[in-house]
Amino acid sequence: MPGRLTIVTGGGRGIGAAISRRLGSDGHDLVIGYHRDEASARSTAADVLGAGGRAWVAQVDTVDEASVADFFRFAEGRGEVTGLVNNAGSVSAVGRLQDNAVEAIRQDLDTTLLGTILCSKYAIGPMKRAGTGSIVNISSSAATLGSPGTYVHYAAAKAGIDALTIGLAKELATENIRVNAVAPGTVWTDFHQDPDRPAKVATTIPMGRAGQPDEIAGAVAWLFSEDAAYTTGANIRVAGGL
Repeated sequence: MPGRLTIVTGGGRGIGAAISRRLGSDGHDLVIGYHRDEASARSTAADVLGAGGRAWVAQVDTVDEASVADFFRFAEGRGEVTGLVNNAGSVSAVGRLQDNAVEAIRQDLDTTLLGTILCSKYAIGPMKRAGTGSIVNISSSAATLGSPGTYVHYAAAKAGIDALTIGLAKELATENIRVNAVAPGTVWTDFHQDPDRPAKVATTIPMGRAGQPDEIAGAVAWLFSEDAAYTTGANIRVAGGL
């Protein structure tokens, strides 16, 4: 399906980068959104270009409506926006809730949940004009596990994404726009403040190991495929049995 333009927020690093590379190899044209790390976004775009795909990078603050609006205008200038991966998230407050600063909690809630809501809101118009669309929200196994002692507020934000996925899927079903989610467990990326956390929690995972970013990207790619044409409101858990 040449000519599909898919936006990936936080698409330059970790899971987002793996998703960008996989979708690029599947034939998607990409706009890779980044907030601060332009170098990583450009490196990921270079990987897509090197594999024969097309990709652009653009800065976006997903919690700022004007920035999101500008970002989507940029994307529409490169093609019909038919795909969105809401991958950007934040965990700056780690530990027991009573010990975390409110401003850090607010930043995580805004980036993780409000950013997903804003980008979804601005994707609907372009997708309606294109006559088709698919939104994939990156949730987390934390949404149902709660992450006590680590980041319960982040788990709560991801639970909000799960609710958003179900409600928006029903709201947009008659518009030929599908909305689904993928819920990773612990994955080997630099998202963790403690870089050894995936190894430390491996014994708590039924499969005995943390996941790899490409394993999450595969589930996202399926949700964009024709095989998932009748799938909306789904949440695929890719968490090693958690």
